[in-house]
Amino acid sequence: MRGYAGGVGHRPSLLSRLTVSAHHLDAAELRSEVERLSCKPVLELRRGTVVNVAGRLRAVVYNPRETLPTLEAELFDGSAPIELVWLGRRRIAGIEPGRRLVARGRVGVHDGRLAIYNPWYELQGVA
Repeated sequence: MRGYAGGVGHRPSLLSRLTVSAHHLDAAELRSEVERLSCKPVLELRRGTVVNVAGRLRAVVYNPRETLPTLEAELFDGSAPIELVWLGRRRIAGIEPGRRLVARGRVGVHDGRLAIYNPWYELQGVA
């Protein structure tokens, strides 16, 4: 991956774009979007802080637990994933894999991973 380590706002050369994997190009595009929307990269998040995060939903799962069902979505921003967890919800219109969104809330932990519970969110254009 030499030659394509450029940061956000740094446009890679044509050769780099042709030889780098689609995953890396997508991650770079998501990181640019995070910066454009003035959101915090997931890699920089700390438990207990209130943040705005942006990215693409990679997975959405309904988890029918005995005590409290949850709708869990994995948001990837190009740096790392974070779980968005809605308590007591089976489905939310627009919350589906591949959808881009901006979410706001307090960072916590869910099943050992960083998470935001019942986040405020704004759907972005379809990816």
